[in-house]
Amino acid sequence: MQSLREQINLQRLPRHIAIIMDGNGRWAKEQGQDRLYGHFHGVESVRNIVEGCAELGVEYLTLYAFSTENWDRPQYEVTGLIELLVETIRKETETLNKNNIKLHVIGDVKMLPEYAQKELNESLQITSQNTGLNLVMALSYSSRWELVQAVQHIAEDVKAGKIDPAAITQNTLQQYLATSNFPDPELMIRTSGEYRISNFLLYQLAYAELYFTNVRWPEFRKENLYEAILDYQGRERRFGKTGDQIKKEHING
Repeated sequence: MQSLREQINLQRLPRHIAIIMDGNGRWAKEQGQDRLYGHFHGVESVRNIVEGCAELGVEYLTLYAFSTENWDRPQYEVTGLIELLVETIRKETETLNKNNIKLHVIGDVKMLPEYAQKELNESLQITSQNTGLNLVMALSYSSRWELVQAVQHIAEDVKAGKIDPAAITQNTLQQYLATSNFPDPELMIRTSGEYRISNFLLYQLAYAELYFTNVRWPEFRKENLYEAILDYQGRERRFGKTGDQIKKEHING
């Protein structure tokens, strides 16, 4: 039987994959452990999926690592998550650099402790010249926060006379989003059986293919990633057009 990876058409890869890494806490509970145990093991999944995307040639991978809503979790879990984040970044930066992976961060990082911001900034600087996979970490991020920020900045520029309100377009708004330097995701994966977007890239996911799996994040591996990509490649992306129109465009192209 042909392996899953061999079935993937490398000419039709999604340029940008976004993942909601869900199920760490539930997986830990199923193991009879506390939630932080699940987050700790989820790091191995991150490492595996980043490697898988880099090997395939995916250009952008965005991981929803910590939402603004996560600040409302029990204090011990929040503290543990931040410490795990800092420790992971410290350990993985050298590997990212060796593999030509460029790290980016989106979100309200000013909410993070100073020591966490320092580690992030160092890693961003160290990997800034890399030209391979762009790894985007969504930290202290929510889409509604992002959209409010964008509207505020647009309003400031209108007030300053830099923008004519009548000239504002979709492209204008995109330039003010945290993801302005990245293409919109074509594939969004959510693990652990939840069928929600959970305030993640609401504007950017307008035409993304959504893929949901029951696999908990700590158990999600390259094979699961390949399954998601194959599912994506089996879909017809029409962008509001008819199937016949798309077929004609392929023929004429």
